[in-house]
Amino acid sequence: GQDIEGLTFLDLYAGSGAVGLEAISRGAKEVAMVEKDPKNAETIRENCQILGIDLGEQYWLLEADVFASIKGLAQKGKTFDIVFFDPPFDRNLAKKTLKCPGVNDILHAHSFLVVQHDPAERVDVPEHMKFVSERRYGASQLTILQKVTD
Repeated sequence: GQDIEGLTFLDLYAGSGAVGLEAISRGAKEVAMVEKDPKNAETIRENCQILGIDLGEQYWLLEADVFASIKGLAQKGKTFDIVFFDPPFDRNLAKKTLKCPGVNDILHAHSFLVVQHDPAERVDVPEHMKFVSERRYGASQLTILQKVTD
């Protein structure tokens, strides 16, 4: 039940877009959803249409690989208040995403990283980040990290 009114939100591995759409409904001022699977991307577009959400300036869908998207966003100088990701559980993607070059560049001084992952997969706190909290929900765990300024 985090208050995200007026914040910018990035949803990586967006799937059906449920998390990004939830962020929009809670008043996030900008939401980017990244999903490379064409079927899932189509579902996101359909869900936006049903909910009357215009994809364009404020809310957008990147139909691309997460790592390429992070790199592209970093090169454009985009930063987000909250970066959420819930990668498929069986491929160590949480770790790989945290280590992705550019991930630090899409965060500003006090941004939060929220990782939903398999509790069996340990999430190491990367440089420039501090551990905030973790919560267990059934078969998944949420780990919240925050960028620290030097």
